[in-house]
Amino acid sequence: MTKQTSNIKKSKIVFQYTIRGFLFGLFFPLLIWSFLLISNKYYLNIEDIKLMHSNNPLLYIIDLAPIVIGFVTFFLAGKVSQDRMQLIEQINKNKTIISQYTNFAKQIAEDNFSVNEFEESNKNELDRTLLLMQRNFIEKQKKETELSWVTKGKEKIAEILRINTNFDDLIKETLITLIEYTNSIQGSFYIFDDEKQKLVNYYSYAYNRSKFLKNEFNIGEGLIGQAAYERDFVYRKNIPENYFTITSGIIGDKKPNVLLITPLIGNEQIQGVIEIASLNSEYPQTVISLLNELKEIIGQTLFNFKANLTTKKLLEDAQKLTDKLQKNENELRKNAKQMELTQIELEKSNAELAAKILEVETGQKRIHALLENASEVITIYDTNGIVQYVSPSVKTILGFEPEEMIGINRFERGDKILQDAFNELLKNPNIEKVFEYQYTNKNKKRVWLETRGRNLLSNPAINGIIFNTRDITVRKEAETAKRLSSEMQALSENSLDMIVRIDQAGNIYYANPMTEKFIGISSDKLTGKNINNVGLNEEILSFFKTIIHKTNIAKEEIQEETVFNIDDTKQIVQFNSIPEIGEGGVIRTFLFVVHDITESKQIELEIDKKNKDITESINYAHRIQSAIVPDMNIVKRYLPKSFMFFRPKDVVSGDLPWFMVKGDNIYIAAIDCTGHGVPGTLISFIGYFSLNNIVNKEENKSAGEILDELHIQVRKTLKQDSPDSKARDGMDIALLKINPKNNTLEFAGAHNPLLHLRGEKVTRYKGDRKAVGGKPMRQRGNKKEKTFTTHKINIEKNDKFFIFTDGFPDQIGGPEGRKYQAGRIQKEIEEKNNFSMTQYYDFFVAQFENWMKGYKQIDDVLFIGIEI
Repeated sequence: MTKQTSNIKKSKIVFQYTIRGFLFGLFFPLLIWSFLLISNKYYLNIEDIKLMHSNNPLLYIIDLAPIVIGFVTFFLAGKVSQDRMQLIEQINKNKTIISQYTNFAKQIAEDNFSVNEFEESNKNELDRTLLLMQRNFIEKQKKETELSWVTKGKEKIAEILRINTNFDDLIKETLITLIEYTNSIQGSFYIFDDEKQKLVNYYSYAYNRSKFLKNEFNIGEGLIGQAAYERDFVYRKNIPENYFTITSGIIGDKKPNVLLITPLIGNEQIQGVIEIASLNSEYPQTVISLLNELKEIIGQTLFNFKANLTTKKLLEDAQKLTDKLQKNENELRKNAKQMELTQIELEKSNAELAAKILEVETGQKRIHALLENASEVITIYDTNGIVQYVSPSVKTILGFEPEEMIGINRFERGDKILQDAFNELLKNPNIEKVFEYQYTNKNKKRVWLETRGRNLLSNPAINGIIFNTRDITVRKEAETAKRLSSEMQALSENSLDMIVRIDQAGNIYYANPMTEKFIGISSDKLTGKNINNVGLNEEILSFFKTIIHKTNIAKEEIQEETVFNIDDTKQIVQFNSIPEIGEGGVIRTFLFVVHDITESKQIELEIDKKNKDITESINYAHRIQSAIVPDMNIVKRYLPKSFMFFRPKDVVSGDLPWFMVKGDNIYIAAIDCTGHGVPGTLISFIGYFSLNNIVNKEENKSAGEILDELHIQVRKTLKQDSPDSKARDGMDIALLKINPKNNTLEFAGAHNPLLHLRGEKVTRYKGDRKAVGGKPMRQRGNKKEKTFTTHKINIEKNDKFFIFTDGFPDQIGGPEGRKYQAGRIQKEIEEKNNFSMTQYYDFFVAQFENWMKGYKQIDDVLFIGIEI
């Protein structure tokens, strides 16, 4: 509007200046002619004017100036008039648009959102803004209408829940109101039965009629159970064919088109489920929102109703119980008086009975005291071997309480001697059985027992098999000691060891004949004497005193080695000092047993020398083997992303990694020779030098051909190709031939596999089921021995390859003491497919250590990983 007003003002100024120009055009020639007239001081006639014009052509231009200025002024005035008319037309048009905007705003203010005052093709930014405002008002009105509808529905249901105190009426009115309000045709109300733990159809309604359906659902079963389990509504537009429907007399058995199931939550628990269905193609979002907001309101009401019903039932039960107790109390009062009279009579009878019981108890205590302090255990068994009675003395003799033995079958504990005697007494009731045996008492001490058994089943007072048992351990030990003493006397007299018994004061009680050999003094000159007075060598005498002192301190057997020099003869002896402890734990005597170990020591020295020689040889073999084991710095120069986990079981290993670069090819292998330690090392040397010779001799051999040639050379070296050869030594191997230039890899294996990780998947290439070297596998007919298979692989970026010997997968360990297994290695590689080679190395080293905890390493371990 500001621009149009400016154009009108501009037109007025142009018009005013045009008029001024026209007037000036008239004034200018008049001014010139006046000047001429005054300057010439005479009046000009026509001829003079013509003469002046001929002399001065400029006068013609002056004469024409008013005409020219008039035409120009006319043209400009027309142009100004046209611009003015356009401005007036634009002003009128703007007034019309303003009128449209005013009318549009008025209609919107009056809630008439259907008005459309603007043509689609002529809409400007203001039009589009007003239309957007119209759409926002429409959307807001729609939301307010939907919210009002939901609020009204909630109020209807809330009013039903508030006014109904009868559970059945509440359920029915709630369901019917929901069906009618949501324009549904049918619905069901399920209540969660706490006892059955099921959703039970409590009430159904369809086509303005109540229906009685008795269906039940577990939580999670069907759509009803699903809604309860997930605690969220189930909305289905495509209802399953087998889903039930309720037939109407008007529309037949036509199935609903849409189904909405809502769980009812109260006190954070499922209280029930509401299901409604409609013939419409779908439920509006307002219906879903309404049921979603009602699920906790209805659910909490159901919970409160259930709680009230439970409380009511408990109060009724309590009242019934109170009435019953009141009735019982009256009965008790009636009986109390009668019981009081009876009590007086009972007290009199009890006093008499107590006197008799006291008399009996006194007699029983007397018998119990006698039996408890008896030197025998009396046990009575029934015919099934069950202990019916055991005397209290069993505590003193066997350590058991009587209650621990009564009612048990002692023969089930393995007392075979007792059982045999018991069976014999059952067969022969008239005999008496006496026998001795050893028995472990409750304190885990072995004791000797003597038992006398009799069959007294015919005696009514006993009615069983009776065993009288006494402890004869002391007697048996005395007999044993006497026997052992005699046997020791005989043994010591004929022993090759020197045996001497000495007391604390150094008095010699016994010395066998071997004393003359060991200390140069005969036994008859020692017995009954003191060690200080028998002429013992000072060195030997000092040793005797020292060993006595040490034994007194230790109070247990002491064993030492020393040297006796008798007549310039050097004897290395093993000296055993055995303390013989008497009563009160006091050492009474010392038994010295001296054994000549001179010869065994010499043998031991020889063995130590041989072991040293063997150890030096093994260490030398280790240095040699270490020299041929590939240096990982060199390996990483050609295979930067690689690792080698090499752990021999012993100093030297039967497993050997082999690495070589020849031309464009890189060779790497994991070799597992027969055995481990020194034998395996010797075989590994054969494999190492043979592989070097084969590859150096001919570079173009495939991986399988290399193993074929290695097989021939190992058998030839170990002379296994002769018919009478019994040598079966050989090796398992996994060999890789890598050509980085052509991005190819060849694999050949003798038993050992290759694991190839590409992306997230591991491919396992099995080695051939034959070893390198050893006896060839038996072939049918005249068939030649099979050659080794070459597997060719085109290498892709980030491919990873793993080869290993059987030491890792065969290692025993883990919680169940089982093998680690190659399958576990494959699984770990696949699961950790994003690991680098360094991470793989750290992981498998830790895995091996943890798996082996508590177990020894059983074989050499070699594990190689390469990423190309």
